[in-house]
Amino acid sequence: MNSNSNKKPSMSELKLRRLTEHNQRLREDLERQRVRVSEASASLIRYCKTTRDYLCPSVWGPVEKGADPYANQSSGGGGCCLIQ
Repeated sequence: MNSNSNKKPSMSELKLRRLTEHNQRLREDLERQRVRVSEASASLIRYCKTTRDYLCPSVWGPVEKGADPYANQSSGGGGCCLIQ
C-alpha cells in the first residue's frame, strides 16, 4: 500500500478542490440559457390575457357548469369525491 493514500488531504488541497468545484458550478451557470426580464414578463402577460382562469369570474365573466373544471360534478354518488 502507498502511504500517501492513507494520508489526509492538506488544507491547500481541500481549498483547491472547493475552488475547482465552485468554478465548475459557475461555468454551468454561465452556460444556462437566459431570458430577458422584458421577454419573460411579456410572455407572462400574454399568457394571463389569453388563458381563461375559472377562479376569477369577475375578470372572465360567469362560467357554464359544463365548462368549469372546479364545479361540483353531479355524476356518481352525489358527493364531491369518488374513491375508486
